[in-house]
Amino acid sequence: MRQDEASTPEPPEPAAALDRRGALKAAALAIAAVPVAACQSHGHGPVTSAANATAPATAGGQAAGTAHGTGSGHGSTTVHEPAATGTGHAAPPGSGAAPTATSRPTATPQPAPTARTSGRPALPPEVTSGPRNRPNVALTFHGQGDPAQVRALLDELERGGARVTVLAVGSWLQAAPEMAKRILDGGHELGNHTQNHADLASMSAADAFDEINGCAAVLRRLTGSIGTWFRPSQTQHATATIRTQATRVGYATCLSYDLDSLDNTDPGSTAVVSTVSGSVRGGSIVSMHCGHAGTVAAIPAILERLRQMGLRPVTVSELVRP
Repeated sequence: MRQDEASTPEPPEPAAALDRRGALKAAALAIAAVPVAACQSHGHGPVTSAANATAPATAGGQAAGTAHGTGSGHGSTTVHEPAATGTGHAAPPGSGAAPTATSRPTATPQPAPTARTSGRPALPPEVTSGPRNRPNVALTFHGQGDPAQVRALLDELERGGARVTVLAVGSWLQAAPEMAKRILDGGHELGNHTQNHADLASMSAADAFDEINGCAAVLRRLTGSIGTWFRPSQTQHATATIRTQATRVGYATCLSYDLDSLDNTDPGSTAVVSTVSGSVRGGSIVSMHCGHAGTVAAIPAILERLRQMGLRPVTVSELVRP
């Protein structure tokens, strides 16, 4: 090669060309550095939340978060996931593009469960007495007898400022339905004492249920409620069978007593007063009966003795109220 044919060195590339080449190389390096997890949408792999909960991705590139307990009263738990672009892919690092959040449904928080409340505290299957540290007693009456005599009994109680609980026999209320209103209008409680006042403890479960449910149906028809209390007939304490059948009807607690006035034996008003006042104390539930003249005659003296002892006659619901 002749000297005059020697190659002439090419001039250096302009700065603009170098900038373009460097930009292309930087872009290629940035794409190669994108983590695999950034493309784990469109079914390419699991997406892990901030709480380390793994959920399958949807076709739109969104991880399906699970709201724990939604609909069951526990409230919803929000699953925090990495921000995603509109296509479901994370923006490449260093690209400078602002991530665009994909629109996704939001779980509606459910209210926390609340404990069921009622008009009285949780009670055992059978109540025999109330709190002994309060100056209250409950006079309870087996409800049946001549309506005129029952009205006289209620009049005496109300004159003395007493409110009582009457456990009515269903067949008696059917024959004298006006008595349900009379009892309630006097501020007294009305409950269930079976339909026919038979020996409940000796019955089969089915027959016991019919007796309790029969009276409950009468109470509901006359008052709109089955009443708060149920007392089994011809037994002081409910058997397991009676308690089970009472619960089926809607009475979670059977009502017993700790003081029997024995007024149903007709010992005379003086004996009834002596029996009650001699044993009554705070929290006592006293068993008495409608339909006995001696009981009506004993009421004024019983109420006076209770006042002297600092005791107040109240309904059973008030007696057991917290």
